[in-house]
Amino acid sequence: MADERDPERLLDGLNEAQREAVTATSGPVVIIAGAGSGKTRVISHRAAYAIETGAVRADRILLVTFTDKAANEMVERVAALGHPRVMAKTFHAAALAQLRHFWPSRHDGAPLPRVSDGKGRILYPLASRLPGGYRFTQVKDLAETIEWAKVRRISPERWIVDGGDRAPIPAELFARVYADYERAKTRAGEIDFEDMLVETVRLLETDAEAAALVRERKTWFSVDEYQDTNPLAERLLELWLGESRDLAVVGDPHQTIYSFTGASPEFLLGFERRHPGARVVVLAQNYRSTPQILALANRLLAAGARGGLEATRSPGVTPSIRRHIDDEAERTAIVGAIQNLIGEGTAADEIAILVRINAQLPELEQALTRARIPFRLRGQRFFDRREVKEARRLLGTRWRGADATGAALVSAIRKLFEERLGLAVGADAGGDEARERQASLELLLRIVDDVASAAPPVNDGATVADVALELERRDAEEAAGVGSGVNLLTYHRAKGLEWDAVFLPALEEGLLPIRQAKEAVEIDEERRLLYVGITRARRRLALSWAARRSGQGGKEGSRKPSRFLALLEDGGRAGREPHPGRDRLSGGEPGSRRIAALDRVDGDNGSGSVDRHLLEALQLWRRDRARSDAVPAYVVAHDSMLLAIAEARPASATALARVKGMGPTKLARYGDEILAIVARLR
Repeated sequence: MADERDPERLLDGLNEAQREAVTATSGPVVIIAGAGSGKTRVISHRAAYAIETGAVRADRILLVTFTDKAANEMVERVAALGHPRVMAKTFHAAALAQLRHFWPSRHDGAPLPRVSDGKGRILYPLASRLPGGYRFTQVKDLAETIEWAKVRRISPERWIVDGGDRAPIPAELFARVYADYERAKTRAGEIDFEDMLVETVRLLETDAEAAALVRERKTWFSVDEYQDTNPLAERLLELWLGESRDLAVVGDPHQTIYSFTGASPEFLLGFERRHPGARVVVLAQNYRSTPQILALANRLLAAGARGGLEATRSPGVTPSIRRHIDDEAERTAIVGAIQNLIGEGTAADEIAILVRINAQLPELEQALTRARIPFRLRGQRFFDRREVKEARRLLGTRWRGADATGAALVSAIRKLFEERLGLAVGADAGGDEARERQASLELLLRIVDDVASAAPPVNDGATVADVALELERRDAEEAAGVGSGVNLLTYHRAKGLEWDAVFLPALEEGLLPIRQAKEAVEIDEERRLLYVGITRARRRLALSWAARRSGQGGKEGSRKPSRFLALLEDGGRAGREPHPGRDRLSGGEPGSRRIAALDRVDGDNGSGSVDRHLLEALQLWRRDRARSDAVPAYVVAHDSMLLAIAEARPASATALARVKGMGPTKLARYGDEILAIVARLR
């Protein structure tokens, strides 16, 4: 029976594709929803429209979401439309409710085993007993591999045959750890996160009465973020659905970035094949970003499926893509740009900096702290990481080399980390967590090196106590970044969020795509990560890379721009490496001005009159002078001043004094050094 309300009200303000999706209330439907296309509004309005047109009763609907937060938001949205009885849950929450209902009657009255709060408690002792260097294997990597196996229903006994080389340790060792984990979990009377789905699937596959009751209660399904569905969740959905055809799936194959959990865009892309007669609706109109930002996103996906995004907002500022002389110059430029944005009225919490891995964040935190810009760290703090805590504890104990100072201290601490924490043991092996661990320990060593370099040559240089004080200071500064301010987070955590201004630094080979991504499918997921990053921005977007960056061993090495920057330049045509002297990144909108060249130095206005060699020499001088003075680089000289010097090439103090920004104080303090650099490169 149809609801007495007028369902046409639910179509007000929707575009044509959104209206088509909302009114498609029966049969299989696949909604390809691009970033910022209003999919949450479509899902909630579609459920309400189905109720009010008599297609389904409210209590027969299950809206499946990817997170509990999204489920709560969906319930609130549908309730606001007048339908508070509509249920929205994640796969796991819905499965757990079903297990709790059926378990006692199928297990002689015994309650459902408790759900564990994580795999770490059981896996830590198992990992510590692994032989040799494998004892440093990260528990999180072992846990993620177990999860990967379970969503594919691969048992410990089948791992060696079906698991391949997915594990961070040899297959035989992993199969043993996996089996030990399952036995220990059973002895503890627990089930884990994946078991919620495993056991529900087993129940519905083997108990016809339970399956019939479940299918009677819920008959109309809508699944959000369907590109993140894994094989186990897909099987559960099939069992819930039974003979019903009332299934709508919503997702974007370009935003599949969780393959490490078993997610695959193939479920979304193959929906029509598995559900003959399915209706396909494409939501391509983007309500979030400016045309210039979407032009960049579309070029990145030129070879992808279903076409690109269509802009609805007014034109804005062209995104910038800049080359910096080194990572410090990149951070200085980002800080300066953020100061300008805040000065122009952009709220700090409407600005975000996204990175590939967490270990890239602490140096950005330091740069923002020095500039007194508030920031908010989203995700785990660097100083809360297990290996960082272990390293600081070690430094506070007696160990061989603890009395070393200066350069010898740096070497001694590196050796300590290698022997006791596994630094550089299989540095390129293992999973994401192992790479994060290695990067965190390397960053600690760079901090040690900074302390040693900054210490005056008194009493033979810096001591381990000086290192401990610096780590304590940085820990306190990071802890302060838990309120509001500029958002610092990884691409993965940024999914589903948006800001007025977004900075995407370190777009270099080895960082994005990450060094360990070698297969085509892995590179493609790295490209999708960048797409997610680009489409988080509403009005401003800045991409950048550095020609030199500190890496393993604390050594500064040369870098190449990410291959994805070439994709942006040539409209998605793969297979061509960027050429520093030739490639230009042109705007995709008619009349848009040309974006920065791949070889553009930060601040270069493209006039061609700037002496690049001189500019780079000045930037290096600024970096070294800032370090020696223990001040941010912009205190020594702003980019605009260095550009003006490189353009004017002053030969005297009088000529230098005429450069904009060069006041009497700076002239007295830095004038002789600057003139010496100019003279050397004339």
